[in-house]
Amino acid sequence: MSGNEGRLLDATTLRAWCATALDALGRAREEIDSINVYPVADGDTGTNLYLTSEAAFRAVEAVFEAYGDDASPAAGPGLDGVARAMAHGALVGARGNSGTILAQLLRGAAQVLVEAPGEAVDGVVLAAALRRAAGAAYEAVAHPVEGTVLTVASAAAHGCPSEEADCRVVARAAYDAARDALERTPGQLAALGRAGVVDAGGRGFVAVLAALVAALGGEPFAGGPVARPERWQPRHPETSRGEPGGNGARAGGTGNADDAAFGGDVARGGGVAGRDVARGGDVARGDVARGDDEASRDVARRGSGDVACRDTEEWDGSGPGYEVIYLLDAEDEAVARLRAGLDALGESLVVVGGDGLWHVHVHVDDAGAAVEAGIEAGRPHRVRITHFASDAARPAPASGERVPRAIVAVVPGEGLAELYAEAGAATVPARPGELPGSGELAEAVRRAHAHEVVLLPNDAALHHTAAAAARDARHLGVRVAVIPTRSAVQGVAALAVHEAERRFDEDVVAMTSAAGATRYAELAVAEHRSWTSVGICQAGDVLGLIDGDVVVIGQDVAAIARTVLDRMLAAGGEMVTLVLGEDCPETLADDLERHVRAHHLAVDTVVYEGGRDAALLLVGVE
Repeated sequence: MSGNEGRLLDATTLRAWCATALDALGRAREEIDSINVYPVADGDTGTNLYLTSEAAFRAVEAVFEAYGDDASPAAGPGLDGVARAMAHGALVGARGNSGTILAQLLRGAAQVLVEAPGEAVDGVVLAAALRRAAGAAYEAVAHPVEGTVLTVASAAAHGCPSEEADCRVVARAAYDAARDALERTPGQLAALGRAGVVDAGGRGFVAVLAALVAALGGEPFAGGPVARPERWQPRHPETSRGEPGGNGARAGGTGNADDAAFGGDVARGGGVAGRDVARGGDVARGDVARGDDEASRDVARRGSGDVACRDTEEWDGSGPGYEVIYLLDAEDEAVARLRAGLDALGESLVVVGGDGLWHVHVHVDDAGAAVEAGIEAGRPHRVRITHFASDAARPAPASGERVPRAIVAVVPGEGLAELYAEAGAATVPARPGELPGSGELAEAVRRAHAHEVVLLPNDAALHHTAAAAARDARHLGVRVAVIPTRSAVQGVAALAVHEAERRFDEDVVAMTSAAGATRYAELAVAEHRSWTSVGICQAGDVLGLIDGDVVVIGQDVAAIARTVLDRMLAAGGEMVTLVLGEDCPETLADDLERHVRAHHLAVDTVVYEGGRDAALLLVGVE
């Protein structure tokens, strides 16, 4: 709160709500996953809600970072700007059916908050926001089903008092009504009744409302009323299995150094200034869309070729086989036609968004046709296709015997992902502008099903995120070590010396030493004009970065690459690793190998194809 004792909702309280909701969903994630039986029993509703909430939280934190944490409330961001960031972050980061609906709930609420005059709103406006949220969610779902999160959200909206009341009273009334509605869901939806569980999405939304009550200082939950610390940081401890809204409403503080750091660079979009320039990391504006029409058409042509697989052992083969999700740049009229087309193709259709940017979710048998429909409507990007059942890629079941040790690595590029997989690592994709969240990393560690896990973040912006994921995994009894790799080439060096037969600590030390002995560089294309450590770059300039800092700017990719290599090898080196992105000139690898042979004696060169989503060029020198 910000001194109004729960009477009003302002920017600071909205920030607290986002942070508390992330904490609440982090605590309840595993519980929600375990009761996920509708529409597909794939056990990921809690994880998807958590990742969507994390995207909203990070976008809000980026707005406050832009103003500076020491800014006074009067000099800080306004309620409208924070509400827009929350909605936009959730929209571009929505995961799965449940996350897409949560994004629309937040967007609906934000629409009312943005339009309200002043820097704070009262209970009447908050009630209107909750009603708009429920209405927007119903509008987004092609075929609403009662007994789901839609029912719970509607009950929360109708539970708000009609007379004037403090925000705290409104939030508590909405929460109580939602919790009552959640308890009735098994009697409204046959799948829930047979399984003897409440709706997983509804359970998640109750946790979000519990966080709102806590952020407003309402009825104390475990942990007491929430006060805004100077630098808000959520924690993600073990899952609470209490009743809806119990421990999930507690907000974390800054109990240790790791907690204090979590949400800093990561919330801003991470990375050094030069890297942000190259990647266009404007997180506050949400400019994180990737890809182009040709990339999307390639996915559509190959159908299920670009498929991520998840653990769906409980999927019985009935219903569509693929989940397709993408962001779409399109006009309203085109989206109306798209809805009709996708509705005929599959089920569980949810389309949310507006103002030219949409998030599309559908379950289909023909994944390529779903993407083609998006291409006809506008420009799809950040395409995700998930096969509900793949025996080849399914991780070991939780009931099986754990393996002794596993490696989990964040990897940019399909080619590098194959290289890491061949070396025995489980990979988490990192796409331009779309770094994975701590929940996604924690889930990857869990799915590795090992007693010991080595986590390679491979990006400086992910170090705090990886530390948070490791804390989550440790609560599940997994021993996790994070090696602070800052580039995928450092991860390659660490993998090269990995020996599973060694004691865990010795293996971690050896891998850390190999990674630390590898200098790294990257070539990237500037997306906009900006200052760098070596001067001003223009959009389209080629940037050469060494150890995260821009050292040279130019137009010729080969010339920039040679300059970077010479600077790195000036201090010595025995091995050069080159990872080529799909946009690299075809002759670049041969040119650089000849250059190294001619100018640097006794230095070997190894070349890998990074493929799509990889940087233009990655360089490692050991």
